[in-house]
Amino acid sequence: MSRPPESASTPAAPRPALLALSYLAFVSLGLPDAVLGVAWPSIREAFTLPQVALGAVLAMAASAYFTSGLFAGRFMRTAGIGTLLAASTALAATGVAGYAASPAFALFIAAACVVGFGSGAVDAGLNTYAAHHFGARHMTWLHAAYSTGAALGPVLMTALLTRGAGWRAGYAVIGGVLALLAVAFTGMRRQWDAGPGSSPPTAEAPAPVDATSPTVTAWATLRRPRVWLQIAIFFLYSGVEVTAGQWSYTVLTEARGLGTAVAGTWVSLYWAGLLAGRIVLGFVVERVGAVRLLRLGTAGAILGALLVAIPAIPAVLGLAVLGFSLAPIFPALMSETPRRVGADAAAHAVGFQVSAATLGVAVLPSAAGLVGERLGLAAIAPLILGVAVLLAAVHEVLVALADRPTRSEPTSGSGSGHTAPGG
Repeated sequence: MSRPPESASTPAAPRPALLALSYLAFVSLGLPDAVLGVAWPSIREAFTLPQVALGAVLAMAASAYFTSGLFAGRFMRTAGIGTLLAASTALAATGVAGYAASPAFALFIAAACVVGFGSGAVDAGLNTYAAHHFGARHMTWLHAAYSTGAALGPVLMTALLTRGAGWRAGYAVIGGVLALLAVAFTGMRRQWDAGPGSSPPTAEAPAPVDATSPTVTAWATLRRPRVWLQIAIFFLYSGVEVTAGQWSYTVLTEARGLGTAVAGTWVSLYWAGLLAGRIVLGFVVERVGAVRLLRLGTAGAILGALLVAIPAIPAVLGLAVLGFSLAPIFPALMSETPRRVGADAAAHAVGFQVSAATLGVAVLPSAAGLVGERLGLAAIAPLILGVAVLLAAVHEVLVALADRPTRSEPTSGSGSGHTAPGG
């Protein structure tokens, strides 16, 4: 399979309405993701549940999210991306409303499944469209918008809980926001299929076939080695990001003896670095180039993880470096997907990548817990460092394979400093 040269022209400017809706969508989809932790004590009390029941909710949502990502490309191929976004957002809104209305915990679990199916498909659909049409800068800022939504969700739920409105009211508000988003996607679904730079469809000039839909099957996509390398990278990246975020506080307080306030502040700086990095690096990604930024990001992640693993160095320095360095990796990898795996297979590949990221979130933090239990909590930081090194190594293999010129391609582009078409 040949790839287009990186020096190809940039994609047409996206229509402002689609771009604005995409930003709102990423903010809105981030809203419910971090809310459960804040709402859980109230939910547990309402249903008289043990603490371990939280795992059942997370497992159900993650399983549905994983499955949805696997099949998102097939749905795009048959129905188009506009219909996928409208239907899946409506599904997510229904699931969140189900949280608010569930009279029993079994129905709450079922609602988590519905939310997972809807969110996974929307995640894959929006990332596919952005990778084809928005460029690396907007891709980076779109993920910053998601992080903003994830930060606002707990604030919203906390505000309602402190005012006595209850956790059901919080989920009802978020479900309403997602329902409005579904209405907006439905009204504009034909414009998504038209692509950027095209006139909005009319009765006389209907929308063309969705340019982002895959033209090969999922199985054909999986026969491409680059797809498997991308899958491995997303698995490792998400594992590093979430393991560092979820375990740092425990390591700092229980293994290194830091106080609650200090450790909490330092971990907050990690998440703040992730958000700040996506905002700041969005300004430079198209000048520096997605591939070069990915290399800098993976190298910085190794440095940050190394600083965290050395007890003599204040962990705040390593966490800040780690968060900032990880910031551009997920969006830049998504932006590069059409070039690296082929535009004809990108929608399937993005769905697989979303599923791999979900699997990484489930597996690697759990593995860190097992390592901490057997070898001590101090062993978790070196584990994060090892996964960061593996992430960088796999990415370098992918760069060598994806940027290897074929007989039909020019030999001048090294792939280290230019932005790919669509990215």
